[in-house]
Amino acid sequence: MKYLSVAFVFFSLVWAAYAQSNPTLEATNLLAGGRRMSLQDCIAQALQHNLDVEIQRYNPEIDLFNLRAAYGGYDPTFTFNGSHAYTVQPSGFTSQGIQLPSQTTTLNSFDSGIAGALPVSGLQYNFEGSLNQQTFLSGSNNPTSGGSIGVTLTQPLLQGLWIDQTRLSIKQSKNVLQQSQQAFRDRVITSINQVQNAYYELIYALENLKVQEEALELSQTQLDQDKQRLAIGTLAQLSVSQDQSQVAQNQANVIAAQSTLETDQNTLKNLITDNYSQWHATDIQPTETLNAPLVFFNLEDSWSRGMTERPDLLQARLSVEKQGIQLKYDRNQLYPSLDLVGTAGYNGQGVYYGGTFDQIDKGNAPYWSYGVKLSMPLANQAPRNQFKSDKVTLQQLVLTMKQLEQTILVGIDNAVKTAQSDYESVDATRQARIYAEEALDAEQKTYAVGKATTFEVLQYQNSLTAARGQEIRALANYEEALANLAQQEGSTLDKLGITVEAE
Repeated sequence: MKYLSVAFVFFSLVWAAYAQSNPTLEATNLLAGGRRMSLQDCIAQALQHNLDVEIQRYNPEIDLFNLRAAYGGYDPTFTFNGSHAYTVQPSGFTSQGIQLPSQTTTLNSFDSGIAGALPVSGLQYNFEGSLNQQTFLSGSNNPTSGGSIGVTLTQPLLQGLWIDQTRLSIKQSKNVLQQSQQAFRDRVITSINQVQNAYYELIYALENLKVQEEALELSQTQLDQDKQRLAIGTLAQLSVSQDQSQVAQNQANVIAAQSTLETDQNTLKNLITDNYSQWHATDIQPTETLNAPLVFFNLEDSWSRGMTERPDLLQARLSVEKQGIQLKYDRNQLYPSLDLVGTAGYNGQGVYYGGTFDQIDKGNAPYWSYGVKLSMPLANQAPRNQFKSDKVTLQQLVLTMKQLEQTILVGIDNAVKTAQSDYESVDATRQARIYAEEALDAEQKTYAVGKATTFEVLQYQNSLTAARGQEIRALANYEEALANLAQQEGSTLDKLGITVEAE
């Protein structure tokens, strides 16, 4: 779009250039059925094709047009009127009884003007000119022509001096445009956060499927070995039945993990494309892995970012500012309408139009006037009560903004604590997985010498599977917690090197 640009500092320029030079790249990858994508690839794709972003992107453009329309209040208005009149005056008598002949006249009249107002002081101007010619069609009178050219200026001294309806519309339209830009920025942040979470969930789903497949393979191996022991008479049928039950359960877990993977694939696809049917058969293959980068959290810094970067808070502050503009206008309406009015120009008269124009051009028939005009409702109830209503509304908006500030502080505090907790969980679950692997290995050795039961081995297998699942869950939770913290701070774009700005 012309009025908003999304600059991708670290990836989008390369992506756009590569895609432009390879127009069949996307189609080729999709037809191949698989596509390797990094998180940056997914974010770039989403910012270009996410439907929520595309829809929201139009609002600043619409509001920019509305702002330009508000400036139309200062457009000069041109007027022109022309008329022809034909009149027959019937005959009559004077008071002395003398008969007066009838008269037939024609009158051609033209008047034109340019009127408007100035943006700084609200001065209203009206440049106008008129021209007429009267012709007597009966009798011996010659045609006569007359006209004038002049200007009328009206300067508000109280009401309409520092703000009027046009200036109010312009100021509020500017405010609405800024709010719309922040709303677009908020939509971009939200979409990026959704893509990040969906990407990490997809990695988790892939890793969880591997865990479940490993569990199935482990239980199948156990079943195969126990069937051999059963065949040679060193193991009871009960143990083999327990193995078969575990294999069946693990098969169900693999099916469930596969279903979750397919759902997570669709979730991510929905976020990065505006043509789902084209992506339906595509297998997105993440190129990144889950890890636990060490981050030093500073609550005060996070709060500071939230108070200066959160788009919804900036919108709330703009709403307060907009109401302040309205209150300024309301206060101005409490004053009476007191205008200084001045008129000046030149008259002209002649037999024909040319004589009139000559006399106006010489300027020997000037006219001018000045004065004041006062107008004020006696009770003035409407402006006074409107001012009081908007003043209370402003107070309400200020409280709403403070409530949002507090909500943001609490949300950031919770996000920091969650990220810290999830980071600690990563190390704890990693240790739990290591211990589970060691415990299963020890139990299998004990089982091999006949000092453990099949049931006990299967329990250790289940414990290892659960520990592996908890470890990758903790890793995904931590990655998502970092993304959610950035969204709570409003720093997502800054941390990813993405700039959203109006041109």
